[in-house]
Amino acid sequence: MPRPRKFVERDVVSSATEVFVVNGLAATTLDDLVRATGLGKQSLYNAFGGKRELFLRALSEDREEAARAVSEALQHGDASPLERIRGHMLRMAIEFSRADSRVSLTTRALVESTGDQDPLAEVTRAGIEDLAGIYATCLGHAQQSGDLPADANLPSLAMYFVAVTRGMELLGRAGVGRAALTAVALDALHVLPATPHP
Repeated sequence: MPRPRKFVERDVVSSATEVFVVNGLAATTLDDLVRATGLGKQSLYNAFGGKRELFLRALSEDREEAARAVSEALQHGDASPLERIRGHMLRMAIEFSRADSRVSLTTRALVESTGDQDPLAEVTRAGIEDLAGIYATCLGHAQQSGDLPADANLPSLAMYFVAVTRGMELLGRAGVGRAALTAVALDALHVLPATPHP
């Protein structure tokens, strides 16, 4: 009869995520994960299947958390849809310009993936599509309220905002300051097509 597990998988994944965010997948060793999680190598293999599988598990949870955070920012509140996007972009500028800001696991995976067939690329692409869907919903509400023209290309605009926020994340990691990132956040809204008024 197997012994019951004496650890919480979510806690292990969270501890491993901290290591992966700092080191990336390739540079993280099993010894790093053993130290971070407190589990032995065999326990890690038994529970998750190995380092790459644990990274994919952490990446999936990072994807879900990112989608939840953006959804909360864009789908709720009394402000107009475009004002919600504006506020979200400005919060991202502040977050990414913090001295202790780190690149997300999703962005790490984008950098380390080796191509379309790589599971890392598949998970990160799915995460990008999740985020684009949330932006598209918010932009659709703006269209319904008359703040965007009826012929606005919502899927393209939604993917544009995903691209801008991921770019802001990398710029912040490179040391670009808050003022510059704030300007990027505000300028990003200028790409939205104006609704003609009679």
